Amino acid sequence: MGGDLAVALAVFAASAVLVIFCGAKLAVYGDALATLTGWGRLFVGSLLVALATSLPELSTNISAVRLDPPNPELAVGNVFGANMLNMFTLSAVALAFGGKSFLEKVAPEQGYLILVAAVMTGGAVIFGAVKMDIEAWQIGLSSVVLLAIFVAGMKVVYETRPPDSEDQEEEDPGMTLKKAWILFGLVSAGVVVAGIFLAWSTDEIAEITGVASSTLGILAVSFVTTMPEAASTIAAARIGAFDLGVAGLYGSCAFNVTILFYADIFFRDGILANQTEPAHFIAGGVAIGLIVTGGILILARNRIKRAIAAAVLALMASVYIAGAAAVIGVGTSEDEEDDQARAPAALSWPPPK
Repeated sequence: MGGDLAVALAVFAASAVLVIFCGAKLAVYGDALATLTGWGRLFVGSLLVALATSLPELSTNISAVRLDPPNPELAVGNVFGANMLNMFTLSAVALAFGGKSFLEKVAPEQGYLILVAAVMTGGAVIFGAVKMDIEAWQIGLSSVVLLAIFVAGMKVVYETRPPDSEDQEEEDPGMTLKKAWILFGLVSAGVVVAGIFLAWSTDEIAEITGVASSTLGILAVSFVTTMPEAASTIAAARIGAFDLGVAGLYGSCAFNVTILFYADIFFRDGILANQTEPAHFIAGGVAIGLIVTGGILILARNRIKRAIAAAVLALMASVYIAGAAAVIGVGTSEDEEDDQARAPAALSWPPPK
């Protein structure tokens, strides 16, 4: 058992390093594509970079439901956990780069994107609670509805995006368009491969240690798979592109929910959105609260004082920590209940005839 756990931990660590490295490079080459294609940083940041940095969640969740046996709790937990952590990243980066001054550099049009992220996360929580048993070709209607909301929402986001600054000078990315696409494709493939091993190792750790898969998905795996978003947000803040960083985080939150649809295609044991546990509802509720709070701060940034903005951002970070602790507590309680349920059968002797 000790040897198996050591192997699983080693694979987890190696795949985590690869996910973080490739995910950070996705932002670099995505930014290069923004310049070379002429699409602009805002458009690429809110869509292409946001989707690209979510590749770890996509590959990890598809791999989780393809395990033998499948681990849907890990996949659902990763979605809600990643959205929680994205908002923690927003609060931490905003505090580190000026608080109110950070928020003042975010375009108010971000409100549409924030609304999409909140509605989609809330929809996933509601579908998980209702457990609507309607499917076609073993794909849940709930997953299809979430994807439709994403497509419609992103269309609105595109149509209402602020105009690019005509006098903004973009630096030479130092590579050709062909090279940028090739490198972008290579690191994307690296993220997918790393995600496969990340899901396998996490499932092994959960089985060996007895820690609930939902807990690992919400905390450990989401921490690794959201590192690309964190890296790109910090990089954007360092170059003064605050709007780009925020768009990447909220765009990632919206896309993460659509992963329930993509993973549902590979999940053959029911409807993925229905595979929820109490820990998932805690994480989903915290994620919604943080998404909405961040949106209110951004939209009201010119009407609140600097001290209040800093206090609310610090509160957001604290709520994430409290939510993570609650998830651990619920996961521990579930493990104890399972042990108690198994104990009578294990201690019964002689066995019933």
